[in-house]
Amino acid sequence: MALIYRDTRMSDVIVHEPSVIPVINRFGINLGTGDYSVAEICGNHGLDCDFVLVILNTFINDGYFPEDTLLGFRTSEIIGYLIKTYNYYRNYQMPNIRRHFSLLLKSSGESNASLDAMFKFYQELEHDIETRIGHDLNDLFPAISAMEADGSGIVIPEAESDSIIEDKLGDLKSMFIKHLSGSYDLNLCYAVIVAIITLEKDMRQNNRIRDRILLPIGRSLQHKS
Repeated sequence: MALIYRDTRMSDVIVHEPSVIPVINRFGINLGTGDYSVAEICGNHGLDCDFVLVILNTFINDGYFPEDTLLGFRTSEIIGYLIKTYNYYRNYQMPNIRRHFSLLLKSSGESNASLDAMFKFYQELEHDIETRIGHDLNDLFPAISAMEADGSGIVIPEAESDSIIEDKLGDLKSMFIKHLSGSYDLNLCYAVIVAIITLEKDMRQNNRIRDRILLPIGRSLQHKS
């Protein structure tokens, strides 16, 4: 999709890219946007339109990533968005995968060893995602916020690379495509695959903001303290 601008109608964005629905939900924007532009919607919700535009364009266009622009936003804005994203993973995306996966297993009986192995792999992957979220919420975000607030000389805690989680999501997707065998419900299988692909894309775009914007800001603050 072409870049989104202030005068782009929000409904056009959603029609062309329905995958942005959970993204705008994180800003408190729901469906029923009428013919209002992005700027008008943001104004009605008290949002920074420039920040919303950058997030939407980053999510939709893989080649779009205005680091200089993002570095100009307040750290609290970036952290606030990431927290809402993590809450969405925890409350909606991961439970959605788990629910459909469980139904898929149940409908396949006890004879599908490939599905059993994939579900076990997903459970381990979900644990990895929860660990990463916990690290950011409890350690990374508070450390960066403290440095920005009062210049505290806090060491930014390290964590395992995000790319490992992204790779595992890709591996799980490949397992379904290449190694799934036995009898299974086609509709439920499709629902699981789509949910995995959606989470994979969401995390990849989210991690670009985390790793290429928030972490450099944190390290810059660390060097100044």
